[in-house]
Amino acid sequence: MLLFLFGSKDGLVRALLARARQDELELLQRLHEQAQGDGAVGLDLVVAEIWRWLVVKSHRPLLTLWAEGYARSLVDPDGPWGDFARSTVADWLDVLRSVQTPHERGTSAGVARRTLALALLRGALLDLLATGDVDRTTAAVYQHVDALKRTRTVGP
Repeated sequence: MLLFLFGSKDGLVRALLARARQDELELLQRLHEQAQGDGAVGLDLVVAEIWRWLVVKSHRPLLTLWAEGYARSLVDPDGPWGDFARSTVADWLDVLRSVQTPHERGTSAGVARRTLALALLRGALLDLLATGDVDRTTAAVYQHVDALKRTRTVGP
């Protein structure tokens, strides 16, 4: 039946990754719209909101699939996982860029801050998936959120 629906195992994998990416993009879009709607734009707010979503236990199967797709795309770039890791990084960096202040977005410091925010989220997520330790990983994320609040760039 799966072969009929997806043509091959690779087709099934591609369909699952497309679905996971769609869910990820919907989350990122909601966060972006929420930040814009509240007038509260900044990496600190979005990183905290993303983390609140990532720690929800019911999201773990999807996030485990995401981690597998990310890793496999690095070791088999021509396989069904293809460009998944690079696309995911680009998606997240685009959203993080969009919630930075206009002044910060185009600066090298702004690029570095959103890259660090993404690296923190990704690393904490991998630790969470590996250990289930919500308290430790959450403490690390919120320590970074506090640092982001203190260094928020508001413009010239």
